[in-house]
Amino acid sequence: MELVCYVALGCLLALVLLYGLLELHYFLRMCLCVLLARFVKRRCHILETTTVNGLCLTNDVDTLLYHMNNARYFRELDFARVDFYERTKLYRTITRLGGSVFQGAATIRYRRFIRPFHRFKIISRIIYWDEQSLFMEHRFVRPADQFIHCIVICRQRVIDVSMDSVMAELLPKTAATPLQASRHTLSSTASLQPAGMAQAQAMQLPQTTLEAAQAENGHVATSTSTTTTTTAAYSVKLKPPLPPELCKWIEYNDMSSKNLRSGC
Repeated sequence: MELVCYVALGCLLALVLLYGLLELHYFLRMCLCVLLARFVKRRCHILETTTVNGLCLTNDVDTLLYHMNNARYFRELDFARVDFYERTKLYRTITRLGGSVFQGAATIRYRRFIRPFHRFKIISRIIYWDEQSLFMEHRFVRPADQFIHCIVICRQRVIDVSMDSVMAELLPKTAATPLQASRHTLSSTASLQPAGMAQAQAMQLPQTTLEAAQAENGHVATSTSTTTTTTAAYSVKLKPPLPPELCKWIEYNDMSSKNLRSGC
């Protein structure tokens, strides 16, 4: 009996030490998030929105115990990004092509507090990409009335691989079928594009559909270069336009980088 007490006490001390040194619940939750996204939740098209749920607990509030600590918003985004990366296969595609991704910049605009023990959801989506960066928008939304507590813009830097190459891989292949891919893309980008452009995209079909139509007409592609060119063109057509506020933010980041490089 005494030995059992010592073992239990040792396990308890080890658990306390792990929580103190590694913040164990963060890593456990991250593992759970990866498992759910990979094996439980449905796959998503790269231009779809993804949603993760959250709850403001006592370890999330500030010193006044009045609302969620400002730094916790960025921490919650870790789980939202992992969920997005796994469900869209974005991270696996980047690493498969020999690249890596990391957070380059982020900005947040708060609108209203998230109170203790109040639920929220984080809605994530891609709003733009360039040669070496992926720009994502995250919204903290109150489930009851869809009120947006805050909005975050993040810049994910991709190195050792072109972001255009990554998107060319993902855009035709992410959804289960070509028709689903087309529908998901249109629904995700409709708010960013004029009505005329959205209607024009409705007529665009993924590469597999184009090949099927060519086969019916007796014109089957015979070279890899033709397929690559068509896929790249398809990727460009589905690329969202650059939002004006994001353009200003990119300009600010570029100016800040130049100032730091010059020693200012």
